[in-house]
Amino acid sequence: MTTPASTAPAPPSVVRAATTVRSRLTALGRAELTLLARNRTAVVVALMVPAAMILAMKSTFEKVDLAGTGLTVAGAALTGGIGTVLIQAVYMNMVAAYVARREDLVLKRLRTGEVTDGEILTGTALPSAALALAQSAVIIAAGTAFFDLSAPRRPELLLAGLLLAVVLLTALGAATSVLTRTVQTAQLTTMPLFLVSMMGSGLFVPLEIFPDPLASACEFLPLTGVMTLIRSGWLGVPESADLLGAALTGLVWTTLAVFAVQRWFRWDPRR
Repeated sequence: MTTPASTAPAPPSVVRAATTVRSRLTALGRAELTLLARNRTAVVVALMVPAAMILAMKSTFEKVDLAGTGLTVAGAALTGGIGTVLIQAVYMNMVAAYVARREDLVLKRLRTGEVTDGEILTGTALPSAALALAQSAVIIAAGTAFFDLSAPRRPELLLAGLLLAVVLLTALGAATSVLTRTVQTAQLTTMPLFLVSMMGSGLFVPLEIFPDPLASACEFLPLTGVMTLIRSGWLGVPESADLLGAALTGLVWTTLAVFAVQRWFRWDPRR
């Protein structure tokens, strides 16, 4: 008489919690925020340097003849301060962050999971982007409350300019990280765009006081378009403003930066 073979119990099924794009970005952003908070130097630079730059701009603009530009000293200084915040908090922070995560093999390890390349780059940038937008809001509130500037006259233009600037500078930061070997050299590789933008995109010197040929050439610089949108959205649209051209300039530079990231971004350390 044969006994029936005993059957082994079926192994319990493994249930994996499904993740969404939102949950993955939230997790990446939270981790990056923790790292940013631990980097006291980056926090001090992001918070204090823009304030110092605004004071320096105000002193400079007091010596510049702004007649015919439609700008006041406070308006020119504070809108330039927003541009400085965007460059410092987004562009310069992101170059250092991408390089640090790359050299520490963080980016390489993240690529082995289900998170996509775009989510890795975006999630890493979220805290810096939020910091820049929060600082910009503080500058606008301070300008309205203490510097006799009007509330934003075209909020939709202001918001569009800020968001486009964040996306553009994040992409430019990722592209610049390709040329940056270490976190220390990030201070050098980010300097060209910083200086060119300060002098040629209307942050430190209004384009309206330049000779027409030079002003026309500066309109094609990466940050000139978004700064035109930001200034027009807050202070009002001047008669000479070409908002469509400004938006197109920002979009073209963003497209070129995204293409460069897709083509050349380095995920492996450069040791």
